[in-house]
Formats: sequence, C-alpha cells, structure tokens
Amino acid sequence: MEKAILEDVFTFVGIVVAMGCFTGILITWLKQRRGKQLPPPELMRRLDEIAERVNRIETAVDATAIEVERISEGQRFTTRLLAERGTTPALVDQSAGTTNRR
Repeated sequence: MEKAILEDVFTFVGIVVAMGCFTGILITWLKQRRGKQLPPPELMRRLDEIAERVNRIETAVDATAIEVERISEGQRFTTRLLAERGTTPALVDQSAGTTNRR
C-alpha cells in the first residue's frame, strides 16, 4: 500500500516539475521574441510627443498648486486680520463730536 502512495507522489511531483519547466521555457521564449522586435520610429516619435505633453501638464499643475497656495495664504491672513479686528473696539467717529466752524 505504501508503495502505491509513494508512486503516486512521485508521479505528481514529476508532473508539477514538468509543468514548471515547460512554463519557464515558454516565458523565456516569449521574452526573447518580444525583445527582438524594435518599435517603429513613428511609435517612438508619438511616445516622445506624449511625454512632452505630460511634462507640460505636470508643470501647469505645479504652477496652479502654487497659485492656490498663495490664495489660501492670503485668505488665512485676511481671516486672521478680520478676527483680530473683531476683538478690538470700533473706531469712534471723530467728526460727530466736533462743531462745524465756518
């Protein structure tokens, strides 16, 4: 009985090893085949154009982020000034207490 189980285990291990070797050979062959094919010049030119566009978009997004940060700093400053101004007493109208001289 143990001999039959041992044979089944060896058969299973042999099948798994064979499948692994076949998969490794297939992947190696596909990698070599793909590596030999060079992209056409038109494709490379288009990829360069896309890279330039992405770079310009990135620059524009960075500039926009800087401007938004400046606006938010200005808003925080204005809010702080208004908050401080709300705690100080309002200025008294000086012209109401004086008499008109003509």
